[in-house]
Amino acid sequence: MKTHPLLKVLADNKGNPRTLVLIEPLWGIPYNLISPFATLYMYTQGITDVQIGLILSITMAVQVVFSFFGGILSDKLGRKFTTMLGDFFGWAVACLVWAVSNNFWLFLAAALLNCFEQINQTAWFCLLIEDARPKDLVGIYTWVNIGGLVAVFFAPLSGIFVSSYSIVPVVRVLYLLFALTMSMKTLITFMLCHETKQGEIRREETKGVSVLHMLGEYRRLIPSMLKNRGVLKAVAVSVILYVTNMVNTNFFGLYLTQRLGISENFLALFPILNAVVMLIFMVGIQHRIGSAKFRIPLWTGLTLYSAAALILIFSPVNNLGFVLLYVFVAALAAALVNPRKDALLQLNIAPQERARLNALIMASTIALSSPFGYLAGWLSGMDRRLPFVFTLLLFITAMLIISRIREPQAEGNGA
Repeated sequence: MKTHPLLKVLADNKGNPRTLVLIEPLWGIPYNLISPFATLYMYTQGITDVQIGLILSITMAVQVVFSFFGGILSDKLGRKFTTMLGDFFGWAVACLVWAVSNNFWLFLAAALLNCFEQINQTAWFCLLIEDARPKDLVGIYTWVNIGGLVAVFFAPLSGIFVSSYSIVPVVRVLYLLFALTMSMKTLITFMLCHETKQGEIRREETKGVSVLHMLGEYRRLIPSMLKNRGVLKAVAVSVILYVTNMVNTNFFGLYLTQRLGISENFLALFPILNAVVMLIFMVGIQHRIGSAKFRIPLWTGLTLYSAAALILIFSPVNNLGFVLLYVFVAALAAALVNPRKDALLQLNIAPQERARLNALIMASTIALSSPFGYLAGWLSGMDRRLPFVFTLLLFITAMLIISRIREPQAEGNGA
């Protein structure tokens, strides 16, 4: 184990990458405790399918604005401080509002506060990888995924509490715990992380430059991004995976409980199976594929995602076996796709403009995805299978895009 490639990646990338990987469970544990019940928490309090979709679409539109400013703030304030800003307001404060939400407007307010997380995303990615070696990016993103997966094993606790009490009071307490852990994460980031070299350069370069002027500079960045076919293909795949993840996160629980007749007590167990499969794959198999290979693993993962969608769509009522098979196949797909789609994007971005290009790409991803929250809610209102038919079509589209990408270069000693 001491010579395992993943351990070597962590040993070779001290500082920010190691710190951020190790504190990721402070986000992952409470998130996975809540995630299986978040939509039911709203639904139980009278929020309809269409209103859930409407909240998604409204907040995604707001996230576009926050994403644009995320790149600018990451340059002007630094990656570290901007990451702390997003963690505190986007999660700690938002979770306090979610904890007391009991109507559409409070849920919308919490979701809007959570939009601060988009500011965090740009800065966090930069803080994570800018001082790392490009060839280690797949390994670093694998560690980020592992950190989230380990947290999943705490998920049955919420299932036990929900079965013993009821969903609303349990989720309220979990949101309060989430606010506490994100406050701790903000403090640890302040104490143990340092500003990246590129962050210091950009902070010095943008000193005295107005925010409006920096917004105007997007007019130069947008054409350069549109001319880069590698970036456009990576963005297209990111948009598709963002939409499919949004649909699965928000409508999987409703589909299982309201159509397939699966007890809500099982909802916390499915993420555990997903985590076990992904961990076995990432620790035992991922490094054998090679960190420089993208095209075939991505295409294979998307094929598995398509197969998983078909399994879910044709699952018989009250048949837990089909659902377990779906979770198993989707977990294999995620283990192949998740680390590579993030690394693929970063390897196509110029380091000098990483913050603003990441912000621009994130804003574009959210903007292009925003109508699909309402669409998924509308489809679910007609037939709870239809959102997953939609994801199947998106996975097939992503497969066609991946078949046309070229392998990126992942060599060098600095990002």
